[in-house]
Amino acid sequence: MKNTTEKNPLDWLLEPSDIGVQYLAMRYLIKANPEELAEAKKKAHSEGPIAQVLAKMHKEGYWEQPGAGYNPKYTGTVWSIILLAQLGASIDADECIATACSYLLEHTLTERGQFTINGLPSGTADCLQGNLCESLLDLGYEDPRLDKAFEWMARTVTGEGIAPMQDKTAPVRYYAGKCGPNFACGSNNKLPCAWGAVKVILAFSKLPKGKRTTLIDNAIKAGVDFLFSTDPAKADYPCGYSSKPSGNWWKFGFPVFYVTDLLQNVETLVGLGYGNDPRLANAMTIIRQKQDNRGRWLMEYDYTGKTWIDFGPKKQPNKWVTLRALRVLKAIEQPGDTTKF
Repeated sequence: MKNTTEKNPLDWLLEPSDIGVQYLAMRYLIKANPEELAEAKKKAHSEGPIAQVLAKMHKEGYWEQPGAGYNPKYTGTVWSIILLAQLGASIDADECIATACSYLLEHTLTERGQFTINGLPSGTADCLQGNLCESLLDLGYEDPRLDKAFEWMARTVTGEGIAPMQDKTAPVRYYAGKCGPNFACGSNNKLPCAWGAVKVILAFSKLPKGKRTTLIDNAIKAGVDFLFSTDPAKADYPCGYSSKPSGNWWKFGFPVFYVTDLLQNVETLVGLGYGNDPRLANAMTIIRQKQDNRGRWLMEYDYTGKTWIDFGPKKQPNKWVTLRALRVLKAIEQPGDTTKF
């Protein structure tokens, strides 16, 4: 019989020398002692990557330069907040995080609920909207304005209450970037963008069910139908200006910004209860095949030198990527576990 312990990388992830990963592994992958988990959380916010990102924040709540915060990539306010969320940061652990979230809403969110690259409704996009809605949920930030952000996001999917972009007199309409329903995107030659769809539906998957209106439920259904419109393992969604899907679909990495991978697509669908859906079988095979004989996954897509922290060399076993993969596998194998996602 094969020794199954060789495929258990938990000891590696729980090494105290990497408090950022250790904390998240304790939080999501094991039944950690509450006191030990609380201590790891405190240490992750004071000594780990979370602390490194927060150390670069201006006291007003922005990174790099004031304003909407989309630029510079990938150290501006938008990207720093997305990164903090993926690192497991929480507003109840550091008041600076709440300051940053408040600053983001003041400068990046419009009156009608669009997160934008420039503070104007025309600067909205599915990937940005989904990323920031998800990140604010993960950070634990609550604000009535977020309800508008989720409502706008749902309307962009269904088309309900949004005029065509050509109707420039309409108070609520599509724009050149976010150009139509069902994830249509100007950057994808006005075709549905699966990268944007994954971000949008992942954010909805994390929204508490009590906050999911009929409009949001309809948007989720449309999103799931789209993500299952082809075999996720093939990722042959509309390619816009290319003749074939981006190879980045099959390159797992950390952090995850607007470039999306197969693992995040599966995470989205698993988060909505489709973990054992046979349509995910081929995608799960790919995910498992990427695991080495010690149970680890490689860093295949990275942002080395582009964000505040480097998370490991390319083509080498990586704790952050392994953590992502194991969270997905656990959510499938133990769907009732409260530590999932």
